[in-house]
Amino acid sequence: MEQKLTDEEVALSACYNKRDFTVLVERYEQRLLRYIKRLGAGDEAEDILQEVFIKAFRYLHSFDSSMSFSSWIYRIAHNTTISAYRKKKVRPHGNLAEDGEALLLNISNYKSLQEEMEIKSDISILNKAMGKLSEKYKNILLLRYMEELDYKEIADVLKLPMGSVASQISRAKKKLKHEIEKEMKKYE
Repeated sequence: MEQKLTDEEVALSACYNKRDFTVLVERYEQRLLRYIKRLGAGDEAEDILQEVFIKAFRYLHSFDSSMSFSSWIYRIAHNTTISAYRKKKVRPHGNLAEDGEALLLNISNYKSLQEEMEIKSDISILNKAMGKLSEKYKNILLLRYMEELDYKEIADVLKLPMGSVASQISRAKKKLKHEIEKEMKKYE
């Protein structure tokens, strides 16, 4: 039985055998595309993704094996997406409807039409609340709860100390809770 190589092992192998890089592309293509879209890339997401893989391939020799490959490539995706916005001088807008729906549907299993309507209402409230968060808080919540990165990986992606990641996640959750409560009061 063939043992599956870790991403880090494949990355090191790809430095010498360029065809191994396609394994990494296959492993990360969908996850990174989803992340880039959530950062607000929209129609440009696939172009940005292609640029991410080009940069990763070009700088593979500088990959620090003390980091996880996942953190390294997410950081490239994050920085490339932000750079694309700076070039266009456009603020990212993200697909909050998809994010809110995915968040709630990941934790909900509804059975009736009434429950479905309640979930759609919750999604709407969550989307409005997320829309009021700063990009910093939105990004950190997306990395933690949608991309399911751990604190260390988020620290690597955003180039922050781990303590800052923990405190920013805590602040972002408090701010999101506050915004959700404000939105819910509108429906009372």
